[in-house]
Amino acid sequence: MEPAVPADPPCSAREGRAGVALRCAGLVKRFEDVVAVNGLDLEVRAGECFGLLGPNGAGKTTTVEILEGLTPADAGTVEVLGCRWGAGRDREIRERLGVQLQETRLPEKLTVEELVRMFRSFYSRGRGVDEVVRMVGLEEKRDSRFEKLSGGQKNRLALACALVSDPEVLFLDEPTTGLDPQARRNLWELVERFRANGGTVLITTHYMEEAARLCDRVAILDHGKMIALGTPRELIASLGADRIVEFRAEGSIDRAALAALPGVTAVSEKGHDRILTVADIATAVPAVLAEIERRGGRLLTMTTHEATLDDVFVSLTGRALRDG
Repeated sequence: MEPAVPADPPCSAREGRAGVALRCAGLVKRFEDVVAVNGLDLEVRAGECFGLLGPNGAGKTTTVEILEGLTPADAGTVEVLGCRWGAGRDREIRERLGVQLQETRLPEKLTVEELVRMFRSFYSRGRGVDEVVRMVGLEEKRDSRFEKLSGGQKNRLALACALVSDPEVLFLDEPTTGLDPQARRNLWELVERFRANGGTVLITTHYMEEAARLCDRVAILDHGKMIALGTPRELIASLGADRIVEFRAEGSIDRAALAALPGVTAVSEKGHDRILTVADIATAVPAVLAEIERRGGRLLTMTTHEATLDDVFVSLTGRALRDG
């Protein structure tokens, strides 16, 4: 008779082990013939905002749902605040998490206050309803029904429902998709206040500005695998240059010839456009124009910008982050 495997000790006894809030190793999830997550190793440090970037279908949401305990993995190990899902501590783990799903559907006829109060009732401890409503700036809408709220107000309400337990870890799955710029900035400020109070955040996004502003580190996923990991600054620096030149021209422009031009460090393509990573824009742009003219071509469009995380993704995969 094999000895029984001991259950995990209470999560509180293992909290903060090695400063890691979330950990997965060798994570695999399949949906019939599709491998959504393919051997993913990931660690999120306690107190940081960690971003998962990638196009639709990259495996971001599936990874988050496994970490949240909503979806079982086919292989690999998962630890949340030092505990494993399914080891007898699930209720204890959920008491310490806040979750905002990619799409939140709430009862249309309930008011803001009623919904926050309902979510507060799910937890043994947490914040007061009035405090949470005030935190997300919905005091004037507390008696408004969910169906009457704007898109930004619905997102703030969803965040209020995630914060009402006073969680240690906050999961945000593309929380600002579809929001106008002001609503997006308002939500960013809420996340930053949560971080300032010592909370840990795991956020999925395909907005580069969002990742650069909020995240201490980001992992770029593609086809269920991690293809890059680091701070936003480190990943951008990995391009070896700080400027991007994107152009379209008539005529045949040899890629190898572009790569050999002075000031150019890398060449990639996006549709009919050529994308050049350049170390010296004052040298590279005249050289590109001269090469187009030498080959009898004609410049149609040209733009330049500072290197971004989207450019990192293009350099790694050959396509834009939102191409999917």
